[in-house]
Amino acid sequence: MLAEITVGLLRSRGFVVKHRAELGGSDVLFSALGHGDLDVYPEYTGTLRAELLSELGLESDSELEEALAVRGIGMTRPLGFNNTYAIGIKESQAERLGLRRITDLARHPKLRLRFSHEFMARADGWPALKAAYGLPQEDVRGMEHALVYAAMEAGQLDVTELYSTDAEIQSHDLRVLEDDLGFFPRYEAIVLYRMELARLPGLVTALKRLEGALDEEAMVALNVRARIDREAPQKIARTWLETKMGIQGQPQVQTSELPKWILEHLFLVTLSLGLAILFSVPLGILAARYAPIRAPLLGLIGILQTIPSLALLVFMIPLLGLGAKPALAALFLYSLLPIVRNTCLGLIVIPRTLRESAEVLALRPRTRLLRVDLPMASPSILAGIKIAAVWNVGTATLGALIGAGGLGQPIWTGLRLGDTSLILQGAVPAALLALLAQGFFDLLERWIVPEGLRLDRKEP
Repeated sequence: MLAEITVGLLRSRGFVVKHRAELGGSDVLFSALGHGDLDVYPEYTGTLRAELLSELGLESDSELEEALAVRGIGMTRPLGFNNTYAIGIKESQAERLGLRRITDLARHPKLRLRFSHEFMARADGWPALKAAYGLPQEDVRGMEHALVYAAMEAGQLDVTELYSTDAEIQSHDLRVLEDDLGFFPRYEAIVLYRMELARLPGLVTALKRLEGALDEEAMVALNVRARIDREAPQKIARTWLETKMGIQGQPQVQTSELPKWILEHLFLVTLSLGLAILFSVPLGILAARYAPIRAPLLGLIGILQTIPSLALLVFMIPLLGLGAKPALAALFLYSLLPIVRNTCLGLIVIPRTLRESAEVLALRPRTRLLRVDLPMASPSILAGIKIAAVWNVGTATLGALIGAGGLGQPIWTGLRLGDTSLILQGAVPAALLALLAQGFFDLLERWIVPEGLRLDRKEP
């Protein structure tokens, strides 16, 4: 919501703005800002001091501003609301167990705690909270923040972290437990920007118009409209700018972005898969022909496969920035193993009698490879390509988190807004693309694989 308001404000001043929605967490955004892949994004002072710049031990906004300036980053003054972390539980359960403060949780070690994955790892998250309050709970797991409310309603968890401006606190009848030790710092909303932008006339002045313009009550009301009433964030931001700041934005014509998402997804999958085929088949041939390098090569590629998808995408950002490039690189690396392994396996298992026949015919190595070995290995090679293609279709949805677009865009937006219909707009086409990829390679197999090697051939 803050991003949409900022976008609308800057556009009203004549700036051309590209909004990269649904990027990853604060680490990704702050890193992208520092590398120049982003120019502006909203952040919270508590996150900067306790997480992103925790090693500096910053205690005031003035110290924070100085530390950011050293990095070439400017900040506005607070926008007017404190979106602090809080710990919440259903009101009925809290009343039954006598829970009013976070300290009280220590008396109930069997409670099931579910936190966002970011909160589970943050310096100001669960590990530090557990140590500060001496909490004994063992059933503690990470999950997507947007899903915890539905899970709580279904009775699948007891306690979770909240943001103080969450619309669901009232709609789900939650009790916010008192932070009686004052563990959580203040998370004042601000806007960060690259200081190079100060040379653009009026840009920083425009951003400073947001200072003190949003109090906590107003922010909660905006969140209610987005998450409970299901209004489009762009529309909410436009009406707020009109009523609060007198900025008349142009109503946007709502058109389906599904064709664009599909094309972006196809681009990511086809290009990464095509490059992987060009590299993997020769590597598989080398691994089959030279036994000493086989195990090290397959082992190295296998290690790449074990790196979690999102982690690999984040690792790529400092090297390749945001957008399609890091997504393509990650998808390419994930495609290597099934194709290399199946190519190698397909060549190794060619019957010895056929190899000897080729030698008797005095076929040149290249002719033997093209006319005997690869046709014989083609079912295995195509199976590996098929596996890689289906994996890529699914994994490419994560590309939206680093600005690569694709069908992950509606999926992640739907998760954050709790909008099942929006999730399905991305999930259903992605599933259909996976089925189409499977069908395409099944047809390709009929054309490439010799008839006698097809599994589905009819016996006479």
